[in-house]
Amino acid sequence: MTASAIEGGAVAVEGARVAGVGPRAELAARFPSAAAEDFGEAVIIPGLVNCHTHLELTAMRGLLEPWEGNFQAWLWKLTEVRRSLLTDDDIRASAEWGAVEAARAGVTCVADASYVGHAPLAALKAVGLRGVVYQETINPEPSKAEGELGILRERVALMRGSETEEVRVGVSPHAPYFTSAPLIEGAARFAREESLPLMVHAAESEAEDDLLLRGSGFFADSLAARGIEWRAPGLSPVEYLSRLGALGPHTLLAHCVRVGADDIETIRGAGSSVAHCPKSNAKLGHGRAPYEEFAGRLRCGFGSDSVASNNTCDMLEEARFALHTARVAGGPASLPRLTAERALHDATRGGALALGLEDCGSLEEGTQADFAVVRLGGAHQAPAHDPARALVFSSSGRDVLLTAVAGREVFRDGRVAGVDEERLRARMAEIREKLSAA
Repeated sequence: MTASAIEGGAVAVEGARVAGVGPRAELAARFPSAAAEDFGEAVIIPGLVNCHTHLELTAMRGLLEPWEGNFQAWLWKLTEVRRSLLTDDDIRASAEWGAVEAARAGVTCVADASYVGHAPLAALKAVGLRGVVYQETINPEPSKAEGELGILRERVALMRGSETEEVRVGVSPHAPYFTSAPLIEGAARFAREESLPLMVHAAESEAEDDLLLRGSGFFADSLAARGIEWRAPGLSPVEYLSRLGALGPHTLLAHCVRVGADDIETIRGAGSSVAHCPKSNAKLGHGRAPYEEFAGRLRCGFGSDSVASNNTCDMLEEARFALHTARVAGGPASLPRLTAERALHDATRGGALALGLEDCGSLEEGTQADFAVVRLGGAHQAPAHDPARALVFSSSGRDVLLTAVAGREVFRDGRVAGVDEERLRARMAEIREKLSAA
């Protein structure tokens, strides 16, 4: 990501760090006693980064598709299933199965937004992935903000006791449409005081614009039905979050579908980052975020969102979809800028920087040894004239041969180390039957 591709190249790993990168013969001479392996017609890339997902919802893959044309109904149904039908053990298994899927697809780092933060935190640790788990706080009633902040502090304190060098904890006031202004302000202040990363769903839908700009639409109607007074600030979601002190260098904004030039400049000026989720945005009918405006101007990575609104956690597929849809919107003028190299950068290095991980996302001496090996010899890939183009335009997570995090192999030879995949697969089948029956 920081230099040209190396044909016949190799990566030397010592402990958790990259010890050397260069031509294979050169590294063999530098490290004569190292065990060596040749993966044949394949490419070694920095680990893929999923900048936004919800691992605890993995068991709901495909379940909510009948409601996807109505965002309100989709949200309510999702919330109902999670609260009423999924047990704590279901959520733990769901999060772990999501982490297994990520490892199999070459994803080495996951940024997860979770209402049950301990479950994805344990899942990332069990599978061996790097990540940030953002503990969500959600409540639209201003009078309950202080109580919710107390709960947030307690949950974060418990989670921080389980942090590791690879897995960190963050904070997420869910979204402007579900979280009161005092709660957003308080969560942002708490994150600053505790030096925690912050994540907010922002500018995701037309309904969010209706609420903040005009005080109308189903979110406004929902607040009124609960007796919650709402006065539209007349601001875009990005402006609103800026007014509440929620933007800053450690803030990640998920989606950003409905943003204009002023919003993008506000994000850039605050030093905040964007998690671009093109497939989820399209599947839910929200529209297309202006990736052509993000690329190269903002710290930007790709996110799958939950598989309840995407169906797969595949960052190579996400990069391809982002590039194709941006090129369609931008026309021929966008082609010189929106290249496979740009998309591959944002799927790796860009995502790492968006999460504040300065020593991840590239293969350079001294960086974290997070990488994936992707075969290029499949019928759908060969002949591969250029590795970046072959990865973005022809490949998917199913072509991954090996995934390593901090120098440890977490996926190899079709198996995720350290977890019982058959047990988890059986648990997914059990949960499916329960949800189908309900």
